Amino acid sequence: MSPIRVVVAGATGRMGSEVARAVAAEPGFKLAGLVSRRAAGGRLPGWEEVPVAPTVRELLGAVRADALVDFTVAEAAFENARAAIQHRVAPVVGASGLSSDQVSVLAEEARAAGIGGAVVPNFAVGAVLMMHLARQAARFFETVEIIELHHDGKADAPSGTAIATARLLAEARPEGFRRNVPTREPLPGSRGAELAGISIHAVRLPGLVAHQEVIFGGRGQTLTIRHDSTSRESFIPGVLLAVRRVLETRQFYFGLEPILGL
Repeated sequence: MSPIRVVVAGATGRMGSEVARAVAAEPGFKLAGLVSRRAAGGRLPGWEEVPVAPTVRELLGAVRADALVDFTVAEAAFENARAAIQHRVAPVVGASGLSSDQVSVLAEEARAAGIGGAVVPNFAVGAVLMMHLARQAARFFETVEIIELHHDGKADAPSGTAIATARLLAEARPEGFRRNVPTREPLPGSRGAELAGISIHAVRLPGLVAHQEVIFGGRGQTLTIRHDSTSRESFIPGVLLAVRRVLETRQFYFGLEPILGL
């Protein structure tokens, strides 16, 4: 059987380079190309045998691929995914920050092209289970806050995972959450951002990778559900699973949950 041919966008970033190495080493996969604005003369140091281009559109015009894995930023990822769809290449987007409207556009364009795809805020299986368990707990608590912690190089705040978690909790509790609003706030913003009555706090520090805790409060008790990615390797199984699934089913997925059957 032919290997799954994957191109990786954001290949010189922290996550993109991790994915490129994993794809190159995974049985049944082939690293078909890399996208990087740092590409010089069609090559990147350490990847001399792999085709490289500064844009997805240029690379897909030169190589044959089955899937694009994108770990750039939201603005670039949306256009990269659309370019992939136009070439009938399934996009698997890990960049956070895409709007619901953008996800809808990608899903419709992929359906029209007869291919699958995915936009996944978090590829760590443990993080997805954390969100799933938090959604179950939301029915029983009327107050909840989210603390997400990431490395200081992360461009967006709060994280896509934190936003997705808050939306899942809101869906699970239609009556909404009760949120403390201080009568005095000497430092504006100290209660964090707010989504559907849920406070979201973002921490950015060197030494962190990706972490999140969901803290529920009730009468005489609290419940904390936490996940920690201590290495970017934690995202790789989810990425490879998503690529396989979108090619097998030709469906478009949002999040890893439906891919895992949750």
